[in-house]
Amino acid sequence: MPQGRILIVDDDSDLLRLLTFRLEGAGYTVEAASSAEQALARLSASIPQLVITDMRMSGMDGLALFDNIHKSNPALPVIILTAHGTIPDAVAATQRGVFGYLTKPFDSRELLQQAERAITLSGSQIDKAEGDTAWRAEIITRSPVMESILGRARLVAASDASVLVRGDSGTGKELLARAVHRASPRALKPFVAVNCGAIPEQLLESELFGHMRGSFTGAARDYKGLFQAADGGTVFLDEIGDMPLALQVKLLRVLQDKEVRPIGSTQTIRVDVRIISATHRNLEEAIKAGVFREDLYYRLNVVSFALPTLSERREDIPVLATYFLSHLADKYKKSLNGFASEAMEVLVKSSWQGNVRELYNVVEQAVALSTTPIVPPALVENAIRGQTAELSSFEAARSEFEREYLAKLLKITGGNVTQAARLAKRNRTEFYKLLQRHHLDPKLFKNR
Repeated sequence: MPQGRILIVDDDSDLLRLLTFRLEGAGYTVEAASSAEQALARLSASIPQLVITDMRMSGMDGLALFDNIHKSNPALPVIILTAHGTIPDAVAATQRGVFGYLTKPFDSRELLQQAERAITLSGSQIDKAEGDTAWRAEIITRSPVMESILGRARLVAASDASVLVRGDSGTGKELLARAVHRASPRALKPFVAVNCGAIPEQLLESELFGHMRGSFTGAARDYKGLFQAADGGTVFLDEIGDMPLALQVKLLRVLQDKEVRPIGSTQTIRVDVRIISATHRNLEEAIKAGVFREDLYYRLNVVSFALPTLSERREDIPVLATYFLSHLADKYKKSLNGFASEAMEVLVKSSWQGNVRELYNVVEQAVALSTTPIVPPALVENAIRGQTAELSSFEAARSEFEREYLAKLLKITGGNVTQAARLAKRNRTEFYKLLQRHHLDPKLFKNR
């Protein structure tokens, strides 16, 4: 059965009863208002997922009601009921962002089809529970799965337990980490994030734990490091699965002793931080492969969250797309009223391999190129095709080059690591580390 709350607005009591009968019979929860003014009063108390209003009413008409709704709830879909004589007005209204219109007398089947389509494609958000939601304000969702994760996140935020966030790239791992920090007693202290896979191994230790002046070439001054900078707050270790093994040992010691020792120093410094880490890798497999320490895994994985992909929370696509549209329209100084319903269908049905980050990029391109108040489907389709052909990131391109280069050396030397290291002008130990990072087994290249 369909689910959703619909507000119907008409000054004809007979039509209100008929609409209520049809929609409740289809499984919807229906509220009725006999005027636009009454409807606005209802909307100030709670937001439905769809509004169906007559065009011509005494007092405020349906179009003026839409304009008022759109100011405060631009994602809430509105369907206008119109007599044949006002069809041109209704068509013009769709150009301003009205979801659709129905002619009177309406066809029940068409009414239910439009209602279902509007709620499916709407960006309207289900009412949030009363209380403070500022801590999670960056996470836009109406997905029951995400709401469940946020509920657990709010509970764990009160403790100092280490949190591990799993999820594909672009699913919002850092946003969840920031939300946990803001909901915690540490909220007024620093939140410091570092991507463990984006910083070279030689610099990562200094970045995390600090260094003393003169401890290595280029160390012109003392540097505290991120753990000291975050004292009293939270350290977010993104892509923890990419941290080199040598540093994993030092991180484990920090977690156990709550002390850091900067490079070049003989003394340790007490630090009070909460650790939230994130990864898109399978750490259990990494442990079996010997590239991630099991004892560190258990220290980090006290509480774990697995973020769904965007394709697993498709009900969030309309609300996210509408939110991004509003934000980007301001950024590009454009007057945009929304997506054409066909454009929203394209968004909802796409695969989104890059998840929320990819959706944002698609909406940004569509907004930048849009010349009409309503974003048409062609712009969205072209933007999605452009995303699939976009250049790899610098880290991904470098990783691909390293893997191909190492494989080529192993092929040339028949899997002889000593010879391959000599050709690469690297010492044997460092070369082995490179092979481990890219999961290359020299045995596979012997006699080839």
